[in-house]
Amino acid sequence: MRIWLNKHFGFSKGEFNGLLFLIVIIIALKATPAVFEHFKPVEKDGPNLLAQIQKIEVTDQNNFHYTQGRIEEANPGKAGKLFAFDPNKIDAEGWQTLGLSVKQANSIVNYRNKGGKFYKAEDLQKMYTISPEMYKKLLPYVHIENQESSYSKNDFKYEKKEFVKKALVIVDINLADSAQLDEIKGIGGAFANRILKYRERLGGFYKKEQLLEVYGLDSVKYEEIKNQVSLSPIKLKTVNINNAVFNDLKSNPYLSYKQINAIIQYRKQHGNYSGPNDLKKVVILNQQTIDKITPYISF
Repeated sequence: MRIWLNKHFGFSKGEFNGLLFLIVIIIALKATPAVFEHFKPVEKDGPNLLAQIQKIEVTDQNNFHYTQGRIEEANPGKAGKLFAFDPNKIDAEGWQTLGLSVKQANSIVNYRNKGGKFYKAEDLQKMYTISPEMYKKLLPYVHIENQESSYSKNDFKYEKKEFVKKALVIVDINLADSAQLDEIKGIGGAFANRILKYRERLGGFYKKEQLLEVYGLDSVKYEEIKNQVSLSPIKLKTVNINNAVFNDLKSNPYLSYKQINAIIQYRKQHGNYSGPNDLKKVVILNQQTIDKITPYISF
């Protein structure tokens, strides 16, 4: 067999021995159940098995009835004796007399000990230990005395304070720091920082309406704050347009990179600018842009 396997499948001697060992293991596993049954036969049910099962069932039923009887003996007042009571004052024994078990009675008493109160007869429904049937029986006998608050009315004194409207401040947006800008009603810390950054980028404000160019500050917000700001006549930071390079002009928010390059290239080709009117010769600059940048450039 080894020669045949070697001829057709190329089995070596070691591989053949391994195959034989594997076959032996498979045969042993197959034979194990039969050997086990031979040495340990399955026990057969005896003729009295059914009678033994019935005896166990009878015993369990007797034990159940015995236990149930002991429980009923432990709660002799289960039927209950009804009488008028205040659920905020009655003790555990009283609840048991009314027909509740020891566990149910203690549960209600613990609820009261933890601060729980019954303000009206219907509050008994909140107690999960009281069944709907028991609640209907107890409801006509519940009489709750008026509970006075443990706090005197004199303990609660409210002082009426007149609201003093804060006077509006006037802040100079060219000189104010972030703390001063934060005092403007309607301007928080975030807007204060944005105004400072935009002022630095411009080189100063020359009119209030430039606040509308601050990110997030719309016309509604501007109307709210415009009477709280002022402008000091400071000297704006300017750039000489005739010797400025790209980096000198890129911080100006009114100019795009393409417009800056056009201004510089036109100057190189045609010479220096003599005034704002010469900027009109740069094709991609409109009058509105020229008016905006004029306060921030010099010639």
